[in-house]
Amino acid sequence: MVQVDVFWAYALGAGFASAAARQLKDEDKPFTSGYFVYTLLFLSCIFAPSGIYLLWNFPDWETMQVARFHGDLPAWLVVIFCVTNITQGILGFWVSYKFIRMGKFFAAHMQWFLGYFFMFFILLHGWDGTGWQRFLYDSTVNNGVHWSPGVHMGWGFLTSNVFYTLLGMGLFVVPGLGIPCIMWIAQGAAHDSSLSKENAKQSPVMLGIWFLTAIFVVSLWSAGGAGLLVHYIGKAVGSPGGFVLGLSVFAAGSYFLLFRPNMPGYKVFQHLFIQEPAA
Repeated sequence: MVQVDVFWAYALGAGFASAAARQLKDEDKPFTSGYFVYTLLFLSCIFAPSGIYLLWNFPDWETMQVARFHGDLPAWLVVIFCVTNITQGILGFWVSYKFIRMGKFFAAHMQWFLGYFFMFFILLHGWDGTGWQRFLYDSTVNNGVHWSPGVHMGWGFLTSNVFYTLLGMGLFVVPGLGIPCIMWIAQGAAHDSSLSKENAKQSPVMLGIWFLTAIFVVSLWSAGGAGLLVHYIGKAVGSPGGFVLGLSVFAAGSYFLLFRPNMPGYKVFQHLFIQEPAA
């Protein structure tokens, strides 16, 4: 979706850089590395085209039910959308690289967590609490009737044209993202002499499990929790105060309950960065 792809692109770029953290630690020219070249190819040849296809074929769904037809989309918005699907990924790669160079692997991985967090937050809550309803509605299987508040397809979305399209795109996006990230983490660990023998030998299967856990448990559930805070605090204090206060409360709580060393969220990501590099 237009509103979430900028965050997803950032997460993708940051994720690729973080996966190659040990390889990039001493790299002075990250933008000439094979890891960045692959990131750029993935963003420009797989990720950006998938967003463009969805915007063309399902303009209402891809804009979170804001636009109804192609004519509702100004040309400049479409151009910005296409460009940021690549540039935000480059930004994510660069920011994570900067943390990697400082020897802060966990902070580098947190960049792609933040990207996924805001992506899921918009999908679940949106700007008015109806994000999940907008996501679960496809006008092409509802006689072209545009979405309205309170309407969604529920489990019926799984038989929609949008969902089938997403499944087809997933055949390229999922392996294109997951396989290199898992390989780079394993290869970096295997060649890191500072790691113990046990830590140097990483199971690709377990890395894949922890990678999915970081996305669909830590990031997704965090976004859901933040959405609930924003919703209920917003009822009490109104908007935009609910957004500011809700996200602030979540940020403080998540640090103490999730992301401090030895907390659950930290441990999940630790399985991916293994340990911070020796000073």
